[in-house]
Amino acid sequence: MSIAKHHALAPHITHHWKKITVSDLDFAPATGLENGKLLIHRDELISRLQSDPNIRNVKVDIVHPGESVRIVPVKDVIEPRLSLIPGYQVFPGVLSGWDPDTNRIPSGEIVSVCGMVVTTVGSIVGFQEGVIDMSGPGAKYSLFSQKHHLVLDITVQEGIGRHDHEKTARMAGFKAADYIARHALNKPLAGNAHETLINPVYPGSPGRQGSAEPKGLPRIAYLYMLQTQGLLHDTYYCGIDAKKMLPRFMVPSEVLFGAIVSGNCVSACDKNTTYHHQNNPIVLELLRRDKTDWNFVGCVLTNENVTLGEKQQSSTLAAGLIASLIPDGVIISKEGFGNPDADLMMNCSKIEAHGIKTVLLTDEFAGQAGASQSLVDGHPDANAIVSTGNANEVIVLPPLKKIVGDDRVITKMAGGSSKCRLPDGSIAVELQVLIGSTNQLGFERTSARFI
Repeated sequence: MSIAKHHALAPHITHHWKKITVSDLDFAPATGLENGKLLIHRDELISRLQSDPNIRNVKVDIVHPGESVRIVPVKDVIEPRLSLIPGYQVFPGVLSGWDPDTNRIPSGEIVSVCGMVVTTVGSIVGFQEGVIDMSGPGAKYSLFSQKHHLVLDITVQEGIGRHDHEKTARMAGFKAADYIARHALNKPLAGNAHETLINPVYPGSPGRQGSAEPKGLPRIAYLYMLQTQGLLHDTYYCGIDAKKMLPRFMVPSEVLFGAIVSGNCVSACDKNTTYHHQNNPIVLELLRRDKTDWNFVGCVLTNENVTLGEKQQSSTLAAGLIASLIPDGVIISKEGFGNPDADLMMNCSKIEAHGIKTVLLTDEFAGQAGASQSLVDGHPDANAIVSTGNANEVIVLPPLKKIVGDDRVITKMAGGSSKCRLPDGSIAVELQVLIGSTNQLGFERTSARFI
């Protein structure tokens, strides 16, 4: 399926995205892909991960869709991928050195191992990790309930600091995903269906116009807000903690290569895991329908800050970069809630001040009855908002047969409480505890409406 049509007169980078679907997952004496079944050499994988001196122990488990299993507390979810471009490894800046300002990813192929994910769990150092239910009422709120999971339960060395703890678990997930991709995709891939992505604009060439751009179509840009508030609320772009960056242009299909990865412990419901960034549906849809329904003129990354001065600076710079693309409209997505609402509204109002229309994606925290103020900030120009659901909505999750991880921590999670456990073993929690249930990139089907 063609994600975006190529116009011969347009300068471009072409990334072919091939998807290899995994229909089953199991342990075996050797790691590889056989007739759609992914086989994992458990001891070899554990040995590789435990070569990290910060790791004391790794437990590896396999979980399948529809099983009576609860995975908790989930730290990250990653899709294994392999770059077929010589010298360009996945997760640039994380698993390999890479400077996005001088070393743009050239044309070539990226391959995904679809249908399965690497999921990391481990002890909580904050309180905002999450739950994935593979069956029952919680399963319908997460696309991850439909994936085969290779779950890594990471135990770090005693005395390790909080940030090193999180980095250790994060890196274990990336290393495992890379290990799987290299072993599963070591055979010729001819004959597999693929999707083609064309990047319509480059960093440093804002406002591209000319014969390559079909006339009469609206020019659409994307402002991609990253959670960067510190206190374990971190996102990384090419290995750089994004709170240390100013707003910047990004070649959109860099997301396919894992250029943006999660390192945060925000509320599970609207946390962007690495998988969410790798498969950002806003980027993919903008590329797929480029030159057909609109002209996708570029993507700008920006951060979410803590102080008022930093918010004002970033939003002014982000609005200026967006305006330089000369768009008719802009999609803005955010991550997290509360404090980031102020960043969202500043970005919206300053872009609108340039005469550019905006559409915002955000979830809501409107109270369990849905009657409270849903965002902590607002603006008259924020008049086109897509809601991805009320994270305070209460759901009762029944007891499941197997726990992978440790479910005792649910009482400490955002959306849980000391009274959330019911006499029959069920738990009454807010959607906040479910990974991605109100994801603000638009992955899930939950929304909200006025009543």
